[in-house]
Amino acid sequence: MIELEKEAPDFTLKSSDGNDVSLSDFKGKKVVLYFYPKDNTPGCTKEACQFRDNINTVKNKDAVILGVSLDDIISHKKFIEKFNLPFILLSDPDAKVSTEYGVYKEKNMYGKKKMGIERSTFIIDQKGIVKKIFRKVKVDGHVDEILEVLDNID
Repeated sequence: MIELEKEAPDFTLKSSDGNDVSLSDFKGKKVVLYFYPKDNTPGCTKEACQFRDNINTVKNKDAVILGVSLDDIISHKKFIEKFNLPFILLSDPDAKVSTEYGVYKEKNMYGKKKMGIERSTFIIDQKGIVKKIFRKVKVDGHVDEILEVLDNID
């Protein structure tokens, strides 16, 4: 399980542009690592667009945004193009990273139980240390919470 003030587990996943991306590629920058259920769904679209709309503020805080879902690269590309998303989306098709980060869980949708990603965000500092964990994220106001945390990381 991921713990505050401990090193975030490194991983390598395929990005929306087809390249391998590792968390360790971003050492020296703050990372907003967010896990979301599915491309092109209302809540996930709203969350991604709020990140998009605040990207300059995030960059000014020396941070990058990485989104992770179970969707494939083709789905990510379409999602990025449709909403002009200026950050990397990573594909975790076998839920290996999502499981390691404790966000792949049984969910109850319309009376049916199924496995999926619980919307969650991890803020990681320049040295790779987990500084904040948001679980069961509510989209409204979440970006403001993240910006506040980023302000308080040296």
